[in-house]
Amino acid sequence: MDIRYSCNQRDFKRYTTEETRREFLIEKLFVADEVTAVYSHVDRMVTLGVMPVNEKVPLDKGIDIWKNFGTNYFLERRELGMFNVGGKGKVYADDVTYELDYKDCLYITRGVKSVTFESDDPAAPAKFYIVSAPAHCSYESRLIRIADAAKKPCGAAETSNKRVINQFIHPSVLKTCQLSMGMTHLDEGSVWNTMPAHTHERRMEVYFYFEIPQDNVVFHMMGEGSETRHIVMQNEQAVISPSWSIHAGAGTSNYTFIWAMGGENQAFDDMDVIPTTELR
Repeated sequence: MDIRYSCNQRDFKRYTTEETRREFLIEKLFVADEVTAVYSHVDRMVTLGVMPVNEKVPLDKGIDIWKNFGTNYFLERRELGMFNVGGKGKVYADDVTYELDYKDCLYITRGVKSVTFESDDPAAPAKFYIVSAPAHCSYESRLIRIADAAKKPCGAAETSNKRVINQFIHPSVLKTCQLSMGMTHLDEGSVWNTMPAHTHERRMEVYFYFEIPQDNVVFHMMGEGSETRHIVMQNEQAVISPSWSIHAGAGTSNYTFIWAMGGENQAFDDMDVIPTTELR
């Protein structure tokens, strides 16, 4: 498991491009029949990628659970959410089987002991993008299909940010301990996300960018609003955003991204907006 320790905003100002990428960027999430896991000490969030091809892959494959979590199994004191961004696949959670198509979401609550992944077709494998947060109580695991997500259209073509925010793991859809997740899709011709930029002191966030067309990229903006930096993102990469950092971006084409949050609360209006003209 890749361990990322916390970085403060004062030291971040001196980071080179390579240091910034090494600290916050998750470059390769999907490896055939393996589990890729990045443990961030920012709110102790874990970002994972699982791509089963020729075998069923358990969630804890290659992870020393006791060494990394001090528990007997992954979800003993955690909850997780996942999206399938590949071909059709199945998730086995204890004695329940869930079938996930493209862009379907699954929430699994604390206390589920066994989670295993399988693809329906090895030639078009499922790709399970997963984020896990600490949890102090249990709720109900639930499959949420893309058609059932709460959809919030926003932005405009005139400002190049016409998009739809799909809320999946969200207080208006289901109860969780602290994890929130959703998916934002930008219309063709729109490239900006999360503008005006903001921070939320009481929550961290992870962005996963996908559906970036070949030979295109997204410039992900981070840092304090008064001194920003960027990371150039490729398709199917994720980036960690501490609470003190903005998280916004502009692509060379439209794209889709999955956002995941964890922290003190789930109040989406608990944010400090930075006027665009004040960014530096």
